[in-house]
Amino acid sequence: MTSLIDMLGDEMAGRAERFLGFARRRLTGDFTVDSFGFDAELTENVLLPALRPLYRNWFRVEVRGIDNVPADGAALIVANHSGTVPVDSLMTQLAVHDEHPASRHLRALGATLVFQLPVVSDLARKSGSTLACNEDVEKLLAGGELVGVWPEGFKGVGKPYSERYQLQRFGRGGFVAAALRSGAPIVPCSIVGAEEIYPMIANADFLARLLRLPYIPITPTFPWLGPAGLVPLPSKWIIEFGEPIETENYGDGAADDPMVVFDLTDRVRDTIQQTLHTLVEERGNPFI
Repeated sequence: MTSLIDMLGDEMAGRAERFLGFARRRLTGDFTVDSFGFDAELTENVLLPALRPLYRNWFRVEVRGIDNVPADGAALIVANHSGTVPVDSLMTQLAVHDEHPASRHLRALGATLVFQLPVVSDLARKSGSTLACNEDVEKLLAGGELVGVWPEGFKGVGKPYSERYQLQRFGRGGFVAAALRSGAPIVPCSIVGAEEIYPMIANADFLARLLRLPYIPITPTFPWLGPAGLVPLPSKWIIEFGEPIETENYGDGAADDPMVVFDLTDRVRDTIQQTLHTLVEERGNPFI
C-alpha cells in the first residue's frame, strides 16, 4: 500500500514538474515555432490532451494499419472528409501522434476559410496546419514532413447524411502532383464514424449565402436544442491507414502529365471508397 502511495506521489510530482517547466518556457519565450507557425510543445502539452477524451472515450477511435505510416521521412496521407464540422482531421492528427511508435505530427492542410476565422486560424497554425496550396505542400514534403490532405473539401464535410460514405470529387489532383514531385508515398486513409456526429438533414442555403459560408447545417439536434445541439453524437470510429502507394518510380515529368495525375488520383479515391464500404459493414451499428 505504501509503495502504491509512493508511486502515485512520484507521478504527481513528475507531472507538476513538467507543467512548471512548460509554463516557465512559455513565459520566458524559450520555445520554437517553425516557419509555418507550428508550435510542437504547445500541441503536445495543451492541444492534443484537450482532444484525447473525445478521441478515447466519446468516439472510441479504433486505428488500423498504423504501420503503413512511415516512421520517418515525407509521406502524404489522403483521407475522406465528412461530419459537417471537420472533426475528422483533428482525430486523424491525434491517431497518428498517439498510435504511431514514432509519435509523428501530421501537418494537416486546411481550406482558406479556416485561416480567415479568428482564434481558429491561430490554433490551426500552432497545431501544424497550413493552407492547402501546392507551394506549402511541396515545401513540407521536401522537409520530410508527414502531410495530411482531405481533398473532398467542403463538398465532403458539408454533404447531406443521405449521401454518407459516398466520396465526392477529389478536386484537380494537386496533392498527387505534389507527391510525384517530391517522390513521397501516398497513404490512403479511410475514416468511418465522422458521418454520424452531426447528421446533416438540410442546409440553410439562403442564410449561408448571406453570411458567405459554404453551408449552414440543420441536424436532428441543431438548432433545435440550442448550444446542446453542438455536442457531437457518440459514434464509433474506425481510422484505417492503407498500404502506401509509391510515387518514386513514375519518372521525371509525371507531375506535369494530366493523365498520370488523374489516374493516380482515381486510384487513391477508389481505394478509400472500397475500404469505407468494408469498414461500414464491419462496424454495424454506429453507436454501439
